[in-house]
Amino acid sequence: MIVPLPTRIVRRGKGFTLDDGTSVRVTPGAEPAARLLRALLRPATGLPLPIAGHGQIFIALDAKLVGLGAEGYALTVTEHGVLLRAGTPNGLAHGVQSIRQLLPAQALRPGRVSDVEWTLPGVDIRDLPRLPWRGFMLDVARHFQPVHVLRRFIDLMAFHKLNVLHLHLTDDQGWRMPVPAHPLLTSIGGWRTETNGDGVPHGGTYTRTELEGLVAHAAERGIRIMPEIEMPGHARAALAAYPHLAAYPDLGTAPEPLPVWTRWGISDAAFGMHAIGFVREVLAEVLEVFPSEHVHLGGDECLLPEDVHGQFLRQASNYLLDRGRVPAAWEPSGDQRCVLMPWKDETQAVKALDQGQPVVMAPHTSTYLDYPQSDGPHEPPGQPGFVVTARDVYHVPLPDGVLGAQCQLWTEHVRSRDHLEYLAFPRLAALADTLWSQRPEWEGFTTRMRLHSSRLAALSVPAEMRRERCEHS
Repeated sequence: MIVPLPTRIVRRGKGFTLDDGTSVRVTPGAEPAARLLRALLRPATGLPLPIAGHGQIFIALDAKLVGLGAEGYALTVTEHGVLLRAGTPNGLAHGVQSIRQLLPAQALRPGRVSDVEWTLPGVDIRDLPRLPWRGFMLDVARHFQPVHVLRRFIDLMAFHKLNVLHLHLTDDQGWRMPVPAHPLLTSIGGWRTETNGDGVPHGGTYTRTELEGLVAHAAERGIRIMPEIEMPGHARAALAAYPHLAAYPDLGTAPEPLPVWTRWGISDAAFGMHAIGFVREVLAEVLEVFPSEHVHLGGDECLLPEDVHGQFLRQASNYLLDRGRVPAAWEPSGDQRCVLMPWKDETQAVKALDQGQPVVMAPHTSTYLDYPQSDGPHEPPGQPGFVVTARDVYHVPLPDGVLGAQCQLWTEHVRSRDHLEYLAFPRLAALADTLWSQRPEWEGFTTRMRLHSSRLAALSVPAEMRRERCEHS
């Protein structure tokens, strides 16, 4: 059974077997979905799946389809072939992922598999998500994650029909995004001398080309990337590069340069109000690289006075709003048009919703994946204080009117791809199911995870005792 659970799935008679003679027919605009299907299936199956004027797989983009919204799709498999329809490219991309899950799990392996019949069961699926925002935030500032790791994680998100990758690009411990007008942000701010006294330098930065390629890779899979430039606090890496931008009481005396922070926790470094011009220049570059409607401004854990903090965020928010973008923040910014992502508790979300503000849920007790997912001795190092299980994620609070929710993975303890994916699954699958399914139900999810675990294994997602962690949490 598919994860996340489709809105309606009906088993039919005989299924359809893909072979070397299977080709794909498309309507105008559906070519990207056909190319995606071929790219995803070819490594394991070896099937060419050419796009032709006729074909047993028919992929149709039809804007006149009703009832499927911006991301829904309809999929029918019979003994004669496959019909995938949607009103949008994103809907077709989600349908492609359902086709992958209907095939034997071996179709997900990275290398050629022989002696397997690539048979899709006969089904009739009509599917659309319950909530429009189904996201994942990845902190690449504390520990840098190379582009190939991000591209693979986007693939895993798309497999589960998640649709927002929130990239936390800057913080006290590192600045990862290039800004041509301010090159020291990456040459100095992108590197720290050590981490918590280990004596090992750490850092890394992305090029603009890499980030633009990442945006395109995500868009092909129905995912948008929301960048985050943290302000006015969590600014130590930027201030290591440009110390004159710091908030300091005596405007006649510039502060001494401070290195990129080498410890975890909350630094007292913050931008002063005189840095707003610099912030606008940074945001101008962000808007060129990331076409997403939303840009995250951070806004939390800042030691500036509340009035200065609010004024700073309002000016940054207005810069985005004037250019047709929508700001997002962890804390209220004073502008009801800003998307709030409350991370402390549900109370803040309810208050914002009552005032008509858009809200995406991010409570730390049910969405922070840097917390261990069990108290077992096999768990790797993680953030202390809580255990967040797959069940906790599945039951994330969702007050009426929220746009959706997202999981967060802060990377103080995460140095490798394996560690990242170990922490993400199966908890991220739980988030996907509860936000997509029209009638989410924990017991049904755990039943479907028995099969889905074999898919994650075929995708080489590291998850020791994966099924036990889901079923017994």
